[in-house]
Amino acid sequence: MDSGINYCYTSCKHIRYLPARMKKVAILVDVQNVYYTTRDKYQSGFDYNQFWYVVTQGREVVAANAYAISSKDPKQRQFHHILRGVGFNVQLKPFIQRMDGSCKGDWDVGIALDAIELAEEADIIVLVSGDGDFEILVERIQNKFGNKVEVYGVPSLTAQNLIDAADQFTPITEDFLIKKG
Repeated sequence: MDSGINYCYTSCKHIRYLPARMKKVAILVDVQNVYYTTRDKYQSGFDYNQFWYVVTQGREVVAANAYAISSKDPKQRQFHHILRGVGFNVQLKPFIQRMDGSCKGDWDVGIALDAIELAEEADIIVLVSGDGDFEILVERIQNKFGNKVEVYGVPSLTAQNLIDAADQFTPITEDFLIKKG
């Protein structure tokens, strides 16, 4: 049984107890996905501070990226500043309005590329998204790198195939929401 303690002898043959190496974690947050799913399910916002506190406990953070859409809106810019204050590296992509009226602004490819690169240095990849397209990414990281992948998502708004692929699924419930009042 792993007690979490490594035993080490000094030159004097005295036993010293050293904590086990902290697991290295890379955190990847699909900001648009978590915003819309928490808003739709709970009419509330995601508490990034509480999430950070939970997900980093006893872990060494090697990267923490929050993928968002750039905006000139002062509230959005303030939100990005808050994310940086929590500890995230905020990755911004422009919102694209096409000539036909359709819109594009997702980060799926960017998140996938970063996850693959970070899997080489992290023990655990934490993905905050309910997007089922990430199932293939989760499986690739597990199979190629042997990493654990944890997924955080809103229940009933997270794709079942993503939940099934994850080593651990943590539902975003009231504990991860901004408290009202």
